[in-house]
Amino acid sequence: MSENSRKNSCKNSYKNGVQKADLHNVNGVGDKLAEKIYKSVGGEEELQKIVKSLDLESLINIEGISQRKAIEIMNQLLGNPTQEFLKSERAVQLYEEIIQKIISYSNTKYSENRILLLSPSKDKSLIENNVDFVMNAKEKVSKLPIIKLRGLMKNLDIPKEIRPDYDPSKAILVESDEDNDYLMDLGFNQYYPIINASSSSMLEEEIRSYELIFYVYSEGFIEVNEMNNSIMISKEAPEHEIVPELILDYFNKNIDLFNRVNEIRKILNEKTILDDISPILDEVNSLKKRDVDIDKVVNSVKAILDEELRLSIKEIDLEGDEVLDLLNNAMPPKIEKIFDDIITKGKQNIKTETGIDFDPFLRQYPLELDENELERIKLMQNSEKENDLFDKKITAANYLASIKNQAIEEVRETLEFDYEFTLGSFAYEYDLMPAALGNDFKLEEALHLELGLENGDYIQRIDYNLGDNDNVALLTGANSGGKTTLLETIAQISIMAQMGLPVCAKNAEVKLLDEIYHFSKKRSLDAGAFESFLNVFMPIVTTDSEKLVLLDELEGITELEAAVKIISSFIEMIKDSNSYAIIVTHMAKELMTYADVRVDGIEAKGLDENYNLIVDRTPKMNCLARSTPEFILKRIYENSEGKMKEVYGEILKKF
Repeated sequence: MSENSRKNSCKNSYKNGVQKADLHNVNGVGDKLAEKIYKSVGGEEELQKIVKSLDLESLINIEGISQRKAIEIMNQLLGNPTQEFLKSERAVQLYEEIIQKIISYSNTKYSENRILLLSPSKDKSLIENNVDFVMNAKEKVSKLPIIKLRGLMKNLDIPKEIRPDYDPSKAILVESDEDNDYLMDLGFNQYYPIINASSSSMLEEEIRSYELIFYVYSEGFIEVNEMNNSIMISKEAPEHEIVPELILDYFNKNIDLFNRVNEIRKILNEKTILDDISPILDEVNSLKKRDVDIDKVVNSVKAILDEELRLSIKEIDLEGDEVLDLLNNAMPPKIEKIFDDIITKGKQNIKTETGIDFDPFLRQYPLELDENELERIKLMQNSEKENDLFDKKITAANYLASIKNQAIEEVRETLEFDYEFTLGSFAYEYDLMPAALGNDFKLEEALHLELGLENGDYIQRIDYNLGDNDNVALLTGANSGGKTTLLETIAQISIMAQMGLPVCAKNAEVKLLDEIYHFSKKRSLDAGAFESFLNVFMPIVTTDSEKLVLLDELEGITELEAAVKIISSFIEMIKDSNSYAIIVTHMAKELMTYADVRVDGIEAKGLDENYNLIVDRTPKMNCLARSTPEFILKRIYENSEGKMKEVYGEILKKF
């Protein structure tokens, strides 16, 4: 698959037709909640964009909307038929269990939200495209360093916006109220104080109180050229050329994210512009730290020079005229030369340490410092440093601004890759295979997802099928033989196949259905509860929809005779439809007297020495399996003697 095809597949996969984002047509959303959502997201058009991009997080972030509610709203706006397909509580639970297993492989909130929106469909083309997408992802994942990628992608998200870092030591100078308002609207006052020349009565003094002034000019009439602490910037310059921190702080804040995405893209052999970000930021950040302490350098050099002067002057022999010069406060040429030579050397040392050529010494012993000259040099150094740093910031900000959108896009693509990676990892870990879409249910070497990652002799894959001629089957067998597990396995495979997922079976054929029902074991119900159950259960047979109905030991719902009549009536009606049903029961013999139905059995071979069932968990077709009590009785019979053996023998004859 080409790179563009992969991206398009990733973007389009698992999307049904997006409906118009009209919340007033969504079940469970009243006018008040609808208006709240529209207001929170910015209107119907913005909601449409949220739905189209599957941005579930934007709905979850609205106060008062839970994750479950957001999923429900999004699914209805997407036209996902989950609620129409999953028609019983246990069917919904099995679907949610599948979703949670997939989510366990997710590394990002983006991927998790996309997984939560996976929905069953009856669109054959969509299902086949989705299965291809997942199988390609599975193949891709098999060749990747999975553990390393999981670490790099953990909790990735879109880049965070920054909060301005206010610096009161610097200020922005503007010429007019209009310019002041313009920069305030841009939020620049959140970075530096803004001085308005038109309303400042002591402008020069105010300017000099700041370490640095950014003069954002329209006309340029304010004289700042002689001020060492000023930088001139045109008001027409891009925002990041006035305050480069707008861009630099954004990239500094998100540098860990960009570095991780950069590494991920290299692993995936994808082009990236993110390689450039760290070196650029490192260069700018290192300039910020370059701050030579001129006072410290000068005082250190002065101490050395004072000692050299002391030793040199001690060795000089002065003549009479030279002594008189000293008495007249004039420096003899010999001593003047010593000062010149030593101070020249000191100046060279200072230049080496600071990069600045200047003479801060007054010629007397011990040397004194020219404080005015020192202050001038420090102001000049700071101005040069700030100007150099500002130029570097502008250069860096210009480049980073030019790649910002591409950098964000690379992050988004990586988040989309995590969705692909999540599905691929799930399919790879469970070794899922695509199911063929046909007219029957045929499973070869199928396995319940709960056992998909297990190893051991106790794990047994199963074969089973239902067809047009045998669309209803009774499933019999010993307790703990795997009947319930088989029912859930069939339900999982049916649900996953219609979600566009490969399934946990070596080979499988699945019929696309309108509905799936799964009723778990029910125990005795009182009259009101029994009536409620019938109101849910019996309408299943009154619709023309194609469905899969899985019933697990419903005989406990009422008296045995009534249960037999209810279930046998249900069997006859399902048999005459395009639907399928598997009924786990211990009353197969009774049901066979009322209905012509296939009976399958999970055959137990016996009990081991610890009374554990030895069982072949693949059902045998047209076989009424023996029950657990029969095996226990047989074991006790074999170990008994005399009269007791005769008694157990008589009981066994009745099985």
